[in-house]
Amino acid sequence: MKPVIGCTVYRKYVDQDPSLEVHGIMPAYLEAIAAAGGIPLMIPLGLSEGDLLTLFSRIDGLLLPGGGDIDPARYGGDTSVSTLYDISPVRDETEIFLAQQAAAQAKPMLAICRGNQVFNVAMGGTLWEDIAHFMPGAMRHDYYRQFPRNHTPHEVQVRPGTKLAHLLGVECTLVNSLHHQGIRQLGQGLVAAAAAPDGLIEAIELPNHPFALGVQWHPENLVHDDHKMRYLFTGLVESCIGIQSENLLH
Repeated sequence: MKPVIGCTVYRKYVDQDPSLEVHGIMPAYLEAIAAAGGIPLMIPLGLSEGDLLTLFSRIDGLLLPGGGDIDPARYGGDTSVSTLYDISPVRDETEIFLAQQAAAQAKPMLAICRGNQVFNVAMGGTLWEDIAHFMPGAMRHDYYRQFPRNHTPHEVQVRPGTKLAHLLGVECTLVNSLHHQGIRQLGQGLVAAAAAPDGLIEAIELPNHPFALGVQWHPENLVHDDHKMRYLFTGLVESCIGIQSENLLH
């Protein structure tokens, strides 16, 4: 059976009208999952923890997509930073809870951009509230809006021996860069799997887990330009299939 990959969503307002709220996700994520052999399923915001656990038990894997900023209060950060945007307490609560469940229950998870940061915060880590203002020696990372989403302005060095290195099969790769925040202190149990030239952590993973990987770039926008990026999604789906097969045997 094709594995079902639960995808969290974001909230937007049609024509900036608060009465016209929608929950959704960019189709590139869904298309990348489907192309990898999975079935994407959107997870709505605002469910109780009990309902989230029920839904979580019925999906085979989890994808945390990009989006706005996490409330710095979640990691003891500075909530007064002027560049913070699109903070959504209900999204923070939903995604942090699901990330913690995926880590604890060994359910495959791929976390992208904001999702990478959610994964880190869920494990007790912290973030740079704004890389340009707070991280010493930082290079530019916020290439969104002025450039196409498949623009690749810098490379990342991949740490040998990691799951990411196994998936990509290279020691460095070019990535797109659509964020102004990033990982400051790693969460408990996590290891850095890639870094930008300025030292910013660009990927994290949880050792001894079937598949718990976060990347700071947007591979869903690179799958047509760089075949390696497809392996992040096929890795997620194949990990789910492997667990399905093990459960059938037992």
